[in-house]
Formats: sequence, structure tokens, C-alpha cells
Amino acid sequence: MVRRAVIFILALTFTAVPLGFAHAQAVACDTPEQKAQCQAQYDELQKEIAAQQQIITQTEAQKNTYQGNVTTLNAQIKQAQAQIDAKNLQIKQLGSQINQKAAVITQLQSRIDAGHDSLASMLRQQQEIDDYAPVEVALSSDDLSSFFADVDAFAAIEDNMQSLFSDIKSNKAQTETQKAQLAAAQASTTDAKYDIQTKQTKIASDKTQQQQLLSVAAASEAAQQKVLAANQAKAAQIYAALFPLRDAAAIQFGTALQYAQASEKSTNVDPALVLAILTQESNLGANVGQCYVTNLTTGDGVGKNTGNAFPGVMSPTRDVPPFVALSKALGFDPTKQVVSCPILSAGGWGGAMGPAQFIPSTWALYASRIASVDGVAVANPWSPKDAITAMSLFLEDLGAGAGGYTAEHTAAAKYYAGAGWATAGKAYADQVMAKVQGIQTNIDFLANNS
Repeated sequence: MVRRAVIFILALTFTAVPLGFAHAQAVACDTPEQKAQCQAQYDELQKEIAAQQQIITQTEAQKNTYQGNVTTLNAQIKQAQAQIDAKNLQIKQLGSQINQKAAVITQLQSRIDAGHDSLASMLRQQQEIDDYAPVEVALSSDDLSSFFADVDAFAAIEDNMQSLFSDIKSNKAQTETQKAQLAAAQASTTDAKYDIQTKQTKIASDKTQQQQLLSVAAASEAAQQKVLAANQAKAAQIYAALFPLRDAAAIQFGTALQYAQASEKSTNVDPALVLAILTQESNLGANVGQCYVTNLTTGDGVGKNTGNAFPGVMSPTRDVPPFVALSKALGFDPTKQVVSCPILSAGGWGGAMGPAQFIPSTWALYASRIASVDGVAVANPWSPKDAITAMSLFLEDLGAGAGGYTAEHTAAAKYYAGAGWATAGKAYADQVMAKVQGIQTNIDFLANNS
């Protein structure tokens, strides 16, 4: 079948990625000899791809099949969109109910506060009555029976007020519980909506592939070559997704994915989320910092390329001591190790290390766990494996291991903004989650063509 033939072509294209694909044994591509071996394998695969071009010409019989597949996928996309619209409506309704519960809670609290004021006033009057001496009552012009009637009335009202307060507090607690349940339902619905959107994206990708195959079946040789070239370009793009890391050999996308997948087994953190944050933080390790800390007393430093003074590169009390300790353990000069510069417009310190951009004090908290997981004596924030392990562990602690859009979005926001995640971290988390789907598409593409 032509579909199988084209998929076979894609499989051949991706065998150069060291994920255990057919025809290519997983090898490192670091040393000149290894790089030459990788290049030879890739050249051989290109010859196989060229041979498969002949199969593409046998597509005429598949036109109706592809058209039928496109029609089915269109229906699935429309169905998914209807489900997304329904989830959006449900989320809106839940939000309205949450707001209503919040208003009720506010009203009940106001009633409680007002009641407390009234009760306080009554208690003051009760105290005044209690302060009357018997002789004062006897000499008073008031009727004794009226006096004691007032005392009894105050006591009865106080009892009724206490009972009312108890009822109001009970209603408030129940309403707060209902509000929390609605918020949980809203988060669950948001997660379900995200899952549907992810599936819709996958269906749309399948539809695009079917349309390409249909185009191949109906078009000329030039169109066939164009589609094949597009697939080859995509394969080459992923194959070439290397990121240089300071003090570490360049690694391939497939290797980074393997590290994240290995961490997933113990943390349950989605590899796509890890790679998305790695992209957001350092462009997959391409930018691990542009500053040096040159003054270990003040934390000030200079730009790596310009030599210009940079105040506040690293917190002198919080981060310089663990940074110096790490430099001794790993054997580097702390005044010549690249770290992130401070973002002057945002305030605060720089000093983040490696692809995962951990500040030294946070890295110190995780160092022993990272070393234990990766089986090293000292965890190195510039090591790709250690950095990805650290990120997975941190995200697990931030709740990402629970899975779902809400948990992962919250974890990404906390990764960036800490306690200010709900406000300062929202835009960052939105950007991360937008990257997750694209990265997951690449992961699925590699898995489906292995």
C-alpha cells in the first residue's frame, strides 16, 4: 500500500535519531569518529529514501481511500470541536456558580459580623444590669418585676443569637465546601477540554497527512517529490535538534527525550512538559547565561561578551555560598562560570545555572536527590542529564506528576514565579503549555515512525 510505503519512508528518514529505530543502532555522536559513523548511517538512509520514491508512483488506486479517510477525520474534528464548545459552556456555568457561592459566603460573613456587633452591644447592656447592686434595684423607681423580666429577655435573646450564629456558620462552611467542589469540577472540566484539544490536534495532523497522500496520488511527479522533500526536511529538522551546553557535549533531541522519559518513570511528570519548560528557560540549553559573578562578596558581575558591569548577578547571601561550594565540588572557577544575568526591568537577582536555570540555593536542595537518581557523586547543573532530572523532580514537587492541564499549568507557573505563581507566573505557564502540544507532536511523530 502507498500509505505503508510513505510511512516506511518516514521511518527510514528517522533512523538517524538514536531512539532505537530500525536500520540504525543507537550510538553516540560526540567524537569525530562517532560523528563520521552517524553521517555514514544517515547517507545510507538517504539512499534508501531515494529508492522508495519509486513506490509513490503507484498511488492512483489509493485516491478513494485517502478521500474517505479525510472525510472521516473531518467529522472527528467537528465532533471534537463540539465537545470543546460544550466543555467551554460547562466551565462558564461552573464559574458562574462559583461566583454565586462566593457572594453567598460574603453575605453570610456580613451577617455574622453584624450579629457579633449586636451581641457585643447586648452583652454590654447585660453587664450593666449585672452591675446593679440589690440595694440599687430596691431603691430604684422601676418595678422589680420589670427589671427581672429584662434580665430574662436578655438571656433568651442571647441564647437565640448564639443558635443563629451557629446556623449561619454551618451554612457558611457548607457553602465553602460546595464552592471548593465546584472549583475542583471546573479544574477537571478544564483538563478534559485540554485532552480533547490535544486529540483534535492529533486528528488534524492525521488529516493533513491523508491530504498529502491524496495530493501525492493525484498530482504529478513534481508534487510527489515536494511532499517527500517536506517529510525529509521535517526529519532533518528533528535529527539536527542539537543543543550545545557549556561544559557538556552537545546532545541530540532524542537523548534529551530519553532523559525526560527515564525521569517520568519515577516522577510521573510528562516529558513533553519537561522539554517545553527546558525550551522556555534556555532554548533547550542554547542559552544558559550571559554573565559572570566576579565579586563573591556583593554578588555583582560582568557581561560574558561585553565585560560591562552587571550589579546583582547573584544574591550574595542566598546563592553565592552554595555556588562557591558547588564550584569546589565540581572543580570550576566560580568567577568564570556562566550564569544568567539579572533582568533589570523585573528586578531581583540573576545567577541561574545550566539548561534548567536553577539558582544555586534551589539546586543545593535537590543536589543529593539528583545525584542519587543519576548515580553520580556530585550533581552538575550544566550536565544535560542532571539538569533534566532536576527539572523533573522539581516539577513533581510542584504537583505536575498529577497530570492534566490544570496541574501542569500550575506547576509551570510555580517553576517560574514561586509564591507569585497565580499572577506573575500565568503568562509564563501559558507559553509553556502552548509549547507542550508541539513537542508532543514531535514525540508522537518519532514514536509512530520507529
